[in-house]
Amino acid sequence: MTSPAPTASAEAQSAPGVTRDHRSGPARRDAEATKAAIVRACRHLLARHAHTDITLKAVAERAGVSAPLILKYFGNKDALFSQVMNFEADVEAFLDAPLEDLGRHMVRHLLIGQSEHGADPILRIVFAPLHGEQGDILRANFRTQVSDRLTECLHGPDAGLRAELAVSLLLGLGVMYGIARGPHVRSAPIEEITERYGPAVQAQLTPGTLTG
Repeated sequence: MTSPAPTASAEAQSAPGVTRDHRSGPARRDAEATKAAIVRACRHLLARHAHTDITLKAVAERAGVSAPLILKYFGNKDALFSQVMNFEADVEAFLDAPLEDLGRHMVRHLLIGQSEHGADPILRIVFAPLHGEQGDILRANFRTQVSDRLTECLHGPDAGLRAELAVSLLLGLGVMYGIARGPHVRSAPIEEITERYGPAVQAQLTPGTLTG
């Protein structure tokens, strides 16, 4: 009597991003989780290396996948990097709050992104000088997808200036928290930083509100 065919191991069934396809039998990596891991890996490397120095192999190793799988999902390196240099997917959640609470929301969202997900929604712009012509694309995307989108949310005079000043405050906090890794900022509770820093951002969004 022959033994039944072995099933997928418990390790494979419980691995992150892997699901069991009961129709076809073998375990398969969830496509969306894999794509997200690849994008995170690419964002991580873009914050540390010039665009021209990053290989698909390096992205694959960082993401824990094979280089051919990246080609399967994204087509080529340029297509992958164009997605990573786009802020559209991030800005929706970044601006998803009523105007009167938007300053605190953006501060909280930025810090949670760095502390829990390893990347905030806008800090990529800091590394634009590393990327040559690709950096120009990054800057253009940032202006239209972040600064201009925020400007559209504001009322009153100098909306564009106030939007850029608000974003400047957020970038400064992001640099201190995620790049300079200031020990006092990083050890403070996120809600405390939000309550301290949020009003300064809010004062640019809705002038006259710089109060606790």
